[in-house]
Amino acid sequence: MLRLTWVQPEDLIGHELRQAAQDGRDATGAERRWVAAGGHLAPDRAGASADPAPPGLRTLAEELLDELAAAPAPLAATEPATYRNPSAPAPPPARPGDPGTELRRLHAAWLGRAVGCLLGKPVEKLTLTGIRAIARSTGNWPLTTWFTERGLDPRIAREHPWNRRSRPTSLAENIDGMPEDDDLNYPLLGLLLLQRHGHGFTTEDVAKLWLDELPAGRTFTAERVAYRNLLAGLEPPLTATYRNPFREWIGAQIRADVFGWTRPGDPAGAAELAHRDASLTHTANGVYGEMFVAAAIAHAAGPAPTTVHATLAAALAHVPPRSRYAQAIRFGIDTAAAEPTGTPEAFERVVDALHRRYGDHHWVHVLPNAALLAAALTHADGDFAGSICRVVSGGWDTDSNGATAGSIAGLLAGDPDALPASWTAPLKNRLATTVAGFDGIGFDELARLTLEARA
Repeated sequence: MLRLTWVQPEDLIGHELRQAAQDGRDATGAERRWVAAGGHLAPDRAGASADPAPPGLRTLAEELLDELAAAPAPLAATEPATYRNPSAPAPPPARPGDPGTELRRLHAAWLGRAVGCLLGKPVEKLTLTGIRAIARSTGNWPLTTWFTERGLDPRIAREHPWNRRSRPTSLAENIDGMPEDDDLNYPLLGLLLLQRHGHGFTTEDVAKLWLDELPAGRTFTAERVAYRNLLAGLEPPLTATYRNPFREWIGAQIRADVFGWTRPGDPAGAAELAHRDASLTHTANGVYGEMFVAAAIAHAAGPAPTTVHATLAAALAHVPPRSRYAQAIRFGIDTAAAEPTGTPEAFERVVDALHRRYGDHHWVHVLPNAALLAAALTHADGDFAGSICRVVSGGWDTDSNGATAGSIAGLLAGDPDALPASWTAPLKNRLATTVAGFDGIGFDELARLTLEARA
């Protein structure tokens, strides 16, 4: 029996009910009707429930999805559809820089993204309890290196099984190059987008590129719903809003890097590119996630030496200041800053505070992951290994957060040789992907192509 994840109406409605409660819409009546009819709430971690709903229940789910979408949005004033920092300076003049230096910075950023992603892959979907138990059982807590099953207590292995798809490629004993992951596929698509359309691309250009180059089975959550909507004949921005309860999840945030890498020193310009890309699939905080990361990377890529703290502050200026996304970033920064930064053990207290604050959110929602990203970068003071290990050890969307933290920290490190070989050597300068024309490409070549794509 085929149960296609992330698109079955009987599964979408549970996520929409939770999203409505989180953004202030009254969903109590809809939830009562759904539960009374025999409907279930959202699957906890999987993308689909085990059994299909009978036709009548599926029809009710579709009706309730539309009803909830039409409900008033109390937070619209503080979380607008579009936002531009009113005090953003004019874009700086083009800065050629030293090509060799810039190439190495971009090489470090691509490598950092891949390493952080790979570190988080085997524990994606695991609970925080499971991640800590595995790492402690193998003598890797606080987390300092790749996950392994060598020495893992069999009982813990049974209670907290690895991510099924990633276990064969992402443990210390079996890493052989960088395996495919959507956290790397989307930067490749971003690169293709700029190669074909330049920095004047539209959201429609993003949609056409996906239909041409991105297999539907390589999409998840909001991206899969938007893809379905495109095939049904809907156009942006309806692709992001029609029966899409994942519109404020993390999917857009993982697509930001190329827009920051190619707008060095221009966070406002990078955020604008990110907004155009994100609007295909996301709204509000989901869009702000991509804008924030793109702005952070653009700031870190600028000509002036900077710190991760200045980078986070600069990026925060490019999302609505009263939005829940901005609140999450500030909460992550402030919580991490309150704990001693010299001891990784102290970060456990930071993570516990974040999980208390955002425990009612799905593990792929953008808000808890944004808070964790900001906290890890802050607490590690931008150190590469410290940043990726802290963010992955905090749970939730481990591979996506590892990728973004690695990208920012790698860029700040400034050179691939500044990243420890214990992290970079297993990747063998080789990336696997189904994005046409890129399978087996090296990260040095990706850096060259990214440099060519700069405005």
